[in-house]
Amino acid sequence: MQRDNSAGNPSTPRSPRLRHRRRSAEQLLPDASNTNGGHLLVDDNNKYKTMWIRAYSTVWMIGGFALIIYLGHLAMTAMVVVIQIFMAKELFNLLRKAHEDRHLPGFRLLNWHFFFTAMLFVYGRILSQRLVNTVTSDKFLHKVVSSLIQYHMVACYFLYIAGFMWFILTLKKKMYKYQFGQYAWTHMILIIVFTQSSFTVANIFEGIFWFLLPATLIVINDIAAYICGFFFGRTPLIKISPKKTWEGFIGASITTMFSAFWLAHIMGQFQWLTCPRKDLSTGWLHCDPGPLFTPEYHTLPGWLPEWFPWKGISILLVQWHALCLGLFSSIIAPFGGFFASGFKRAFKVKDFGDSIPGHGGITDRMDCQMVMAVFAYIYHQSFVLPQQLSVEILLDQILTNLTVEQQLALYEKLKQALQDSILG
Repeated sequence: MQRDNSAGNPSTPRSPRLRHRRRSAEQLLPDASNTNGGHLLVDDNNKYKTMWIRAYSTVWMIGGFALIIYLGHLAMTAMVVVIQIFMAKELFNLLRKAHEDRHLPGFRLLNWHFFFTAMLFVYGRILSQRLVNTVTSDKFLHKVVSSLIQYHMVACYFLYIAGFMWFILTLKKKMYKYQFGQYAWTHMILIIVFTQSSFTVANIFEGIFWFLLPATLIVINDIAAYICGFFFGRTPLIKISPKKTWEGFIGASITTMFSAFWLAHIMGQFQWLTCPRKDLSTGWLHCDPGPLFTPEYHTLPGWLPEWFPWKGISILLVQWHALCLGLFSSIIAPFGGFFASGFKRAFKVKDFGDSIPGHGGITDRMDCQMVMAVFAYIYHQSFVLPQQLSVEILLDQILTNLTVEQQLALYEKLKQALQDSILG
């Protein structure tokens, strides 16, 4: 009887020895939180290995990006399309469940049907008039392209309706919640990917400058924040992204502002970067740079010592606009990265993918870029483009937005109006 009580009673004399043995075993185990030196990058024991992997990938990405910039507007647009496909693939996989998918053959294909329908709609709206301008010299092609553009929206609508009916016909009992969740998730992905990347393509055709400078500032800010946090980061910046530090944030902001002013001066001297593209041709561009890219000479103050080598500096008006882009890219755009960090924590994943060694997936690199692209387009349309009408602006709108027949009709009416005003 006494033996039974001692075996069933948790407070027997044996339990302190058991607890002591457990404590001894726990002391032998390494602390998981200190395995990598804590959360801060400056304390990470593997930081140099990670740094070299990231640096190697970064060099390849910058080299490939420079080659695409040299190839021109169409190559950059193709790059955006490839990025969109990779982003969609990574985001589709976040909520994918293999068990449910096995019972829904063709369901993944439906996601891509909606994706390419959205792509056809977005790029058709952006590039339609530029395609017309490209084939204007060929009457047959011009007629075919004009007809396609005329029914473009109807075609996209019925493609979407076909996907909608496909979804309804594939609904299965006990799978409704998963299927409707995937349907909503697919549409959210389309909004995230296409709404913001469409601004990127618009920036490209407004002039490569308005795409290249904001994108480069985000890259510089990201690299500077990593380096400053790598060597000096001690003060955590935001809980949702533990490795971000105030030292990295402030150092990256200062670096980005200086880079914005300096890069705008260099890029503003090349017409290949500053001229807008009105068609889909691949030839070199030539245009009037206008006051935005015309240098202004400023004399330095007289109190500077005589040995100072410069008596004045040449500044482009666009450099002051570049400071606004630099301020946004260093203060506001990083919140796109913070949003992505919270998003990944919600789904309990470290990265969106593993396509870029040391960086994660494509989406991990595009989080801040998407926020920046929208701002760059809105800023350019609101503060850079001349708000007052001029002959050049009106002529550009006529050539861009009217067909050849409409332009001829406008010419005849304008001719008649001028004759009436002169004779009257």
